[in-house]
Amino acid sequence: MAWFKKERKPRTSERVKLEIPADAWEKCDQCGHVDIRERFVRALNVCPNCGHHRRISAQEYIDLLVDEGSWHELFSALKSADPLKFENYADRVQAAVKKAGPLDAIRTGYARLHGMPISLGVMDFSFMGGSMGSVVGEKIARLTRHAIDKKTPLILVSASGGARMQEGVLSLMQMAKTSVVIAELQGARVPFMSVLTNPTTGGVSASYAMQGDVTLAEPGAVIGFAGPRVIKQTIGQDLPDGFQTAEFLLDHGMIDAVVPRGELRDTAAQLLRHMTGAWPAEAAD
Repeated sequence: MAWFKKERKPRTSERVKLEIPADAWEKCDQCGHVDIRERFVRALNVCPNCGHHRRISAQEYIDLLVDEGSWHELFSALKSADPLKFENYADRVQAAVKKAGPLDAIRTGYARLHGMPISLGVMDFSFMGGSMGSVVGEKIARLTRHAIDKKTPLILVSASGGARMQEGVLSLMQMAKTSVVIAELQGARVPFMSVLTNPTTGGVSASYAMQGDVTLAEPGAVIGFAGPRVIKQTIGQDLPDGFQTAEFLLDHGMIDAVVPRGELRDTAAQLLRHMTGAWPAEAAD
């Protein structure tokens, strides 16, 4: 009765198992949404589900804001010293250089935005939390004087945890130094636009970051001097919802607009045209 028996032959699968790289996926820190990295990249690292603006590098802000091929770095030779011989400070600076590059916590240069010449400084949070030390203050001072000399609008993109404690009072002095040169810029009637990203706190928020002729902020950015816990302990009261966010500051007249990252380039260009009386590049052609 062999014809009633069916021999089972092993079947080989024709499917090829696809290996998905572990870094192909990204997760939103705010809502937990998981998506392929490419979607986050296309959205300028803004969550496609909830709109949370993730932190991006200084180079990415430069690429976002300036016309292609127009960026020229300035003051790249300035390096952090260790004037107070603070314990392990030199090692921390070297570690930051390996992580974020040798240009300290801010990159400065000149470029074009929609064809308009600008002086641009962008802080890099990955370099010791964007802390403002002597190099940061000196770069901002030199960039501001460059803007005065060339009569080009100044844009500063801030991302900082505050002063660099390892430099002590030398770091705190940068608040006064940058404020003085910003006053000189305003006296020369050169426009200054300040862009606040997450976070902008401490000595940076207490000096040049809040002194712009126009002050913009990214959605949800934390902006303030001291942390909410310190403020709550100091005043002995509960803080309102959304305290120290960009939206809260907008509602209370502290900034001029909350601008999504994808609209930042065009918004900045439009505002500069209003302040300088420049024509759009396509109209000038």
